Amino acid sequence: MPGTAWGADGVLPVAARATAPRHSAIVRVTHWITAVAFVALLVSGIEIIISHPRFYWGEEGTVLTAPLFSFPIPSSRSIVPTGYGYVLPDQNGWSRYLHFEAAWALVFTGVVYAFFGTVSGHFRKNLSPQATPRHFAGTLADHLRLKRPPDAEAWSYNPVQRLAYLAVIFVLFPLLIWTGLAMSPAFTGAIPATVTVFGGRQSARTLHFLLSVSVVLFLIVHVALVWRAGFRNRVTAMITGRVRARRGAE
Repeated sequence: MPGTAWGADGVLPVAARATAPRHSAIVRVTHWITAVAFVALLVSGIEIIISHPRFYWGEEGTVLTAPLFSFPIPSSRSIVPTGYGYVLPDQNGWSRYLHFEAAWALVFTGVVYAFFGTVSGHFRKNLSPQATPRHFAGTLADHLRLKRPPDAEAWSYNPVQRLAYLAVIFVLFPLLIWTGLAMSPAFTGAIPATVTVFGGRQSARTLHFLLSVSVVLFLIVHVALVWRAGFRNRVTAMITGRVRARRGAE
């Protein structure tokens, strides 16, 4: 933020917190669009898995192919061998449509966020993991114990959070998008390398699922830590942009 002096540890000094916005408008808007899109992707993705709860490796994968792994759940398609004597209602149509639309909403939002983060210095100022190994190890230990963070961290991300966010933003999300595109015949027809690098369309689908599980695990931990740190205050900051300082807090 222009004109504001940040501490060497990346935490805003107490005197500057009363007037300093915690999150910019772009960060807040892209955060909530991403959250809504991800929920839509999760719900529709579960429905897509139910239609064929088997995963393969390589280019081909059918009911006659031995799966790499599968889920012991009923399917919404009678041709899929699951061991159950019934099938679930077929929701494959709307789920694939919603998955596609939500995925593009996430992609466009991510492009806006990445552009803003680069031009404004958001990544450098707020997500650069400036910490000694000892500080990082101590912060990680506090996270594992679900220790309530100090009030000062309401104005800044700690080193573990910064690395986790960077991993999600620059590793997991790009790979999710890539593996998703690798399952599109139209896209791979134009750029075959997007799927051949994974060894085939079924490999891309399996990796897409495993990456999705990783993001879900991150989300669970993220919400748990937000709750532990003060759910109301942290969510309010992501809506209004400002942190409500507790009286006497330093």
